[in-house]
Amino acid sequence: MTQSQDHLLVAAIDFGTTYSGYAFSMNDTFKTDPLKIYANQAWNAGGKQLLSLKTPTCILLNSDKQFDSFGYEAENKYADLVIDEEHEDYYYFHRFKMSLHNNKNVKEDMILEDITGKSVKAIDVFALSIEALKNHLMAALETQGTGVKPSEIQWVLTVPAIWSDNAKQFMRKSAEMAGIPKNCLMISLEPEAASIYCQYLPTEKLSGIESGFTMASVGTTYMVVDLGGGTADITIHEKQMGDNLKEICRASGGDCGGTSVDGAFIQMLAKIFGAPLINSLKQEEPAAYLDLIREFETVKRTVTSFKSGKINMAIPYATLDSLCKKHLDEDLLHSISSSPYAKSLTMRGDKIRIDADLFRSFFEKPIQSLIELVKEVLEQKEAQSVVQIILVGGFSECLLMQEAIKKVFTKCRVVVPKECGLAVLQGAVLFGHKPNFIASRISRFTYGIEANIPFDISLHDEKYKSVKNGKECCRNIFDVVMKKDAHVPAGTVVKKRYVSSIYNDNRRVFISFKVFVSEKDCPMYTVEDQSTLLGNMLINISDSSVEHQYDVELIFGNTELSIRVNEADSDNKVEAKFDLI
Repeated sequence: MTQSQDHLLVAAIDFGTTYSGYAFSMNDTFKTDPLKIYANQAWNAGGKQLLSLKTPTCILLNSDKQFDSFGYEAENKYADLVIDEEHEDYYYFHRFKMSLHNNKNVKEDMILEDITGKSVKAIDVFALSIEALKNHLMAALETQGTGVKPSEIQWVLTVPAIWSDNAKQFMRKSAEMAGIPKNCLMISLEPEAASIYCQYLPTEKLSGIESGFTMASVGTTYMVVDLGGGTADITIHEKQMGDNLKEICRASGGDCGGTSVDGAFIQMLAKIFGAPLINSLKQEEPAAYLDLIREFETVKRTVTSFKSGKINMAIPYATLDSLCKKHLDEDLLHSISSSPYAKSLTMRGDKIRIDADLFRSFFEKPIQSLIELVKEVLEQKEAQSVVQIILVGGFSECLLMQEAIKKVFTKCRVVVPKECGLAVLQGAVLFGHKPNFIASRISRFTYGIEANIPFDISLHDEKYKSVKNGKECCRNIFDVVMKKDAHVPAGTVVKKRYVSSIYNDNRRVFISFKVFVSEKDCPMYTVEDQSTLLGNMLINISDSSVEHQYDVELIFGNTELSIRVNEADSDNKVEAKFDLI
């Protein structure tokens, strides 16, 4: 793993579903004051939102699919383009990170559709977005007089722990396309970063714990729940000797992040005004739509379980009233009064007054989904010693979520760091300074390499039998390299020796190994249900006239799976590519 001591500073990019940001700290500063981490203070939302520590994850491309703007600037410019009816040649993408979570077969040629359905290669959208964050950081460093090159920075990019190896490699490739040098880039798992951050926090910055409590006590076992905009990411750590952490249960989670609440609110509006009207609001009046979503984002953070009466929220009254008359032949007030929500909604000026119980209902599905996920993890034998649940991520600021978790999991102390929305970002910086903080991890899948072995009629299915050089072989064998749920120290090397058929693609001669993953503990064949092709190892060879034997070393226990290949006879390292996308 890359060591940050070779770099002047560590910079982390937290690429989120809803919001993104960056932070950094100098190597010398980390040694004396680890929490002296600088986050950008100048994302200007415009309007009453003023300044923000993060910016929306949205990007605007021009007619040539080249970068135009990112974040708040992209939001506001696209809204202006629509007003001026000049938007048709532009591409606007927002909240697109979830495409990597939802797609179980992430590939480099994957396509994303923008807000109007126009297509662009996903890897270009991600790369240009990461490049925008990188360039903003480099400009900030230049302004501060810290003139450094990208190669003098240890870069850290955050990803959910529940993501596939393919999605992680997709993000790495995107970052490299964005101009971040390959040997200067580390991938950090989001709940791990938050866990590392909490190790450094003094008691007064941990809400929900008594005086004298410390996260640094050896043997402490706790759950980290990273609640972002798109996903909930759950992991359990045990504090080890020497300031290290050990993962106790494999990472788990689901798509029950904060955007689910926004979705429930939009669904209510669609039931009142109809989906076509809401689509018109998005497409024809994006500035009004953005104001509506930003207002909802602000108001939803203030709702509690004991709030009664009405919750006031500003809406783009004139725009909605005009759209109602155009699409429904009635004004806004009549549309609301004739809707299924007539008893729960009223208007006063440009504000809609929503019954508190109705507003709270927007949170029910993600809260219940998270509770079920946490229950499922805590029921595992390995999690019986968990007595603390740490909530981090932007959605963990939601008081309703905090209250629900505390109410259900009474046997656990629920801890919420102050600045919990920045825990992942700042923890990623700390991880960059000390990449060996996580001593071991749990394998999420069973990993194996597809192989041919001598056919055994007592073990193997006849349909997989083949004859090669006069010998009966069984093909499609899942040769297990690492088992699911295994405790794997960081950097664990598993070595296998293989001989494979030689192929010639007219440009080079190479040997190909197929790597598979499975949900099963002991899969027999690579073609079974729950077995999935992870990727190919391509090994260049110099002499195709003789049979080759290679020692394939797979390195487990880090945030990314990696390989090394040596010639069995000479022990020379061989050029190999592990292509997952």
